[in-house]
Amino acid sequence: MTTILNKIKKHRTAIFGIMAAASFQAACTKDFDRINANPNEPTEAPMTNVLAYVLQDFSANFYNAWGDMNEPSTYSGHLGKIAYIDEARYMFRAGTITDLWNKFYRDVKNAQLVIASAEQQDAVNMQAAAMTFQAFMWQLGTDRWRDMPFSEAVKGDEGFVTPKYDTQEDIYPVIIAQLERAAELFAQKSNDQLGNGDLLFGGNVTKWQKFCNSLRLRIALRLSEVDVQRSQATVQQILGNPAQYPIMTSNDDNAYFVWAGADPYVEPWNNDSRTRDDHGVSVNIVDSLSKYADPRLPIYAKPAPSDGTYRGVVIGPASSPSVAMYSRIGSRFRDNSAGFSPFMNYAETALIVAELANLGWSTGAWTAQDAYNNGVRASLQENGVGASQIDAYINSPSVAWNGNTSKIYLQKWLALFKNGHEAWSEMRRTDFPLLPAAPGSAFTGHTRPPFRYPYPVDETTLNGRNSEPFIKDVVDNFWGKKMWWDTRSNVS
Repeated sequence: MTTILNKIKKHRTAIFGIMAAASFQAACTKDFDRINANPNEPTEAPMTNVLAYVLQDFSANFYNAWGDMNEPSTYSGHLGKIAYIDEARYMFRAGTITDLWNKFYRDVKNAQLVIASAEQQDAVNMQAAAMTFQAFMWQLGTDRWRDMPFSEAVKGDEGFVTPKYDTQEDIYPVIIAQLERAAELFAQKSNDQLGNGDLLFGGNVTKWQKFCNSLRLRIALRLSEVDVQRSQATVQQILGNPAQYPIMTSNDDNAYFVWAGADPYVEPWNNDSRTRDDHGVSVNIVDSLSKYADPRLPIYAKPAPSDGTYRGVVIGPASSPSVAMYSRIGSRFRDNSAGFSPFMNYAETALIVAELANLGWSTGAWTAQDAYNNGVRASLQENGVGASQIDAYINSPSVAWNGNTSKIYLQKWLALFKNGHEAWSEMRRTDFPLLPAAPGSAFTGHTRPPFRYPYPVDETTLNGRNSEPFIKDVVDNFWGKKMWWDTRSNVS
């Protein structure tokens, strides 16, 4: 892995060169291109290297302190800030938002280049993998910003320099259709290789295929109350034909970006801890784990330095807390330089199926109880909990399956620890856990954490005509128009 990660830096210039290649070639003659070609500065990088760049770049920027810990992981109720607490109180930094927006579109554009190149070369598996990861990025992006440039967003080389905004209602169906197309490509069982640039699954196409179909189930569940027909059709297609559309079936299938562990490729939470001590585990998750005697408590959190007890911090308090009083993030999640950035895991997949089965939908061989138990067990297992403790926990009265959907919500929220993006989305979809707005927020009158993330200031100045009507839907930067799939009532 270290070898290919080193190649990322080497090919960084070449990767961005691809983005300009089309317009450059259109302005020059064929002979002039040939005469002026510099063999030491290629304008096209191998597809596998561009895939590596996208995987690493997205992980580095959306699973670090700025892209996740300070905001999505606090909005979701997982983390709180014990120093420099402004972000947990919704006092955002405009420069951070612009930076994330630009890097987001850089990565979806580069993924598009891989898709187009793979299609031209009939590299079926590479095309499907790039389509899957691009769809994953789009889902994260629209769940963060809601309406955003989409259909014209990666067409700058076609003249769309001020792309129109598309609504989430229009974006989601295209994402799910893209994943269905990727699933069909994977099902062709092509022999093309993903190469050393597959930093996610090491070239294992079957694991990419499972990620693709599990991600489709995530999105289908997200749409289960707003687009029932599309949601049910997707679920029935996947779970009704597991041979053609396999999903994650064990922790071996987890879509985790595992870091090399040497500078500059250090796991982002660990890298942050080298110079910062800004984050504690929230009171919400510590109290939940304690209430149910959950064996994950000493894994998710460290004892508070002051007295050795597990104590979570209030998210976004009115004043800075006394840092010695609160639990820090557990070693598995922050102390390993070669740790992981989680995109999706088996526990989430099983709990998705549990909820779908509990709705009474056709889920093939899965029952709600089996899927629930599998999901809880998988989360405990990946966190190193022993078999006897797992059995005792699953069979305890407060945890044992009884048909109550709130138990699925709780266990998914717990299983998503360190995946702040998805935990925030699930909290907005289910209103579980029931979180108030930060008590120290300067934005009064709100009863829940943010519905959305602010737009960059640059969109007003550089793409004002297209962004203006969508910016008007935003209230206090973070609220206003809820996500399409957020059907909660009486929240503000």
